[in-house]
Amino acid sequence: MKTRLAIIFGGESVEHEISIISAQQVIEAVNKDKYEVIPVYISKKNEWYTGDVLLGMEHFKDLDFVEKNAKKVKLIADKSRYFLYEYPFKVFSKKPLAEFDVAFPVVHGTNVEDGTIQGLFASNKIPFVGPTVSGGAVGQDKVLMKLIWQASQLPILPYIWCYSKQWSQLKSEYVKRLIAEIGFPMIIKPASLGSSIGIAVAKNEDELISAMDDAVNYDEKIIVEQALVDFTEMNCSVLGNSVETQASAIEKVFGAEDFLSFEDKYQGGKSGSKNPKMQISATDTSSKMLGGMANTIREIPAILDIEMEQAIKGLAELAFKTLGMTGVSRIDFLVDNRTNKIYLNEINTIPGSLSFYLWQAAGIEFSELIDKLVKIAITRFREHEKTVFTYDSNVLAQLATRGSKGSKFKK
Repeated sequence: MKTRLAIIFGGESVEHEISIISAQQVIEAVNKDKYEVIPVYISKKNEWYTGDVLLGMEHFKDLDFVEKNAKKVKLIADKSRYFLYEYPFKVFSKKPLAEFDVAFPVVHGTNVEDGTIQGLFASNKIPFVGPTVSGGAVGQDKVLMKLIWQASQLPILPYIWCYSKQWSQLKSEYVKRLIAEIGFPMIIKPASLGSSIGIAVAKNEDELISAMDDAVNYDEKIIVEQALVDFTEMNCSVLGNSVETQASAIEKVFGAEDFLSFEDKYQGGKSGSKNPKMQISATDTSSKMLGGMANTIREIPAILDIEMEQAIKGLAELAFKTLGMTGVSRIDFLVDNRTNKIYLNEINTIPGSLSFYLWQAAGIEFSELIDKLVKIAITRFREHEKTVFTYDSNVLAQLATRGSKGSKFKK
């Protein structure tokens, strides 16, 4: 019997469209001999849909068409069975549109990837792929991420963070502090967004103010970090849980001078290289979907000396475990070319990066990676179910007998 996978994507997020792309990659790569795919689309209005119209990228050119031709549903969990019922509910219909065994969230950004959707699954006791509630939250929030890595004495660049309201109220004070403590150039990021949305590099005071004013439109927390002038970006994925981990191949990214923008990643901002050592970061099918991201120049696996390779892989696994991750995550590094020092930049949890191309370079195909992720999810769920969550006590009985303090009613 096939395992039924609910591939869940979309969501009320500025990264909505990127989630659709990622989900179609997963749907295409799933081993159909082992798994039955049930596509579940969350609209920008936070409405859930299912149906065959969700299979295939071509339909998503018109989101209104998708919503009109898919079935609106509600997720119902009942005694270890998980259903999708047509909504609004039909009075005389008790048959669900679909039943699934494991949820595979392929969602990006706030309101979904940040622990929100994991909380929905966890509270309904639904097995799901990817990080736990806390892992999803920490993996999405760059401030929490940096605070934990800093407390664990892992190498990160100097940073300052603030709430958006603090910036609005104390703009001049923050400008002075940022210039004094971070210095130019500096990189400004909304704390909980991905896909380079709202990110900018400031090389002077005017650019700093402009970048901060833009970033506060996207998030309630902003993080400002020291920007390296001469650096190389390295990425490494980690697969596993808090006990057992495995590092993928390492990639070296040759992108924009300061960082890869949204346009670089998804809209063809950079052109590919004819150098045979430079490889595309995706399969042929994914290249058609990703456009710019697929054309970003990358060296996979990166040509590194043994010492650097071992240092990056070891630090990637340590960063993964420190944040309590499970499933697969891509850890991004910045290497200062002048000092050769390695800095942790950020972690990208499922599906911020399934990193299948890094695992392909390590000998694990995308379909096999999906299979491993599902097994990790099921194992975690079974172990979680053994945990004691209730505790028998006679507190209520004692209150009923003695009467609570200030109560008018006593037995």
